[in-house]
Amino acid sequence: MKPSVYVETSLFSFYHDQRDAPVVIAMREWTRQWWDGPRKHYDCATSAAVLAELDAGTLPHRDDALTLARELPALPVEDETTEVVEVCVKHRVMPRDPLGDALHLALASVHKFDYLLTWNCQHLANANKFAHIRRVNSLLGLHVPELVTPLQLLEGEPTT
Repeated sequence: MKPSVYVETSLFSFYHDQRDAPVVIAMREWTRQWWDGPRKHYDCATSAAVLAELDAGTLPHRDDALTLARELPALPVEDETTEVVEVCVKHRVMPRDPLGDALHLALASVHKFDYLLTWNCQHLANANKFAHIRRVNSLLGLHVPELVTPLQLLEGEPTT
């Protein structure tokens, strides 16, 4: 059985990002390396929330990012997920944003993904926030996915 990965919005955006800042170039290349290679070792999915977030965006590569996201199965946003979002916001785990970080975390947690893949290092892939996320998820009896960037999943083959 392959490890499961919930792919958050920023991954699709960075895959097509054309900015020339060195950090953006590096993130784009790591994203493409993971997507075009090691991704095959994982069961990947995204969500209707990601598709809506990309569709509402105004980036020049919006259509390309949306096309890439549509290559994966998209989970619906259900009532249980919405309830988890409210608890995350109430406990200040994530900011209030209906298509944002709390929703991605809730979807990855409710559906028991092994990994939540993101370039959002402010609210998601942030070691300083992980203990808070783990505590709240544990109080709710929820699975705690590992919050990772593509760079972290590039090395070696996954183990289950």
